[in-house]
Amino acid sequence: MRSSGLCEICQAKGKTALATVVDHIKPLALGGDDADENTRNLCDPCHKVATAEQFGYYKGVSSDGWPI
Repeated sequence: MRSSGLCEICQAKGKTALATVVDHIKPLALGGDDADENTRNLCDPCHKVATAEQFGYYKGVSSDGWPI
């Protein structure tokens, strides 16, 4: 409800995209907790980038918008 079903990262950039994933800001695998304060609503492309960044694999975005 907090983001009206929209991606929070896209909203911060002035874009509109449907949120499809509830992402943990600090991943559970890295000691994050499963509390509302540690979640955000993201679209699939933003979730892929965020996950790659969190686990040290993000090297940029290709021309088709996917993380590399």
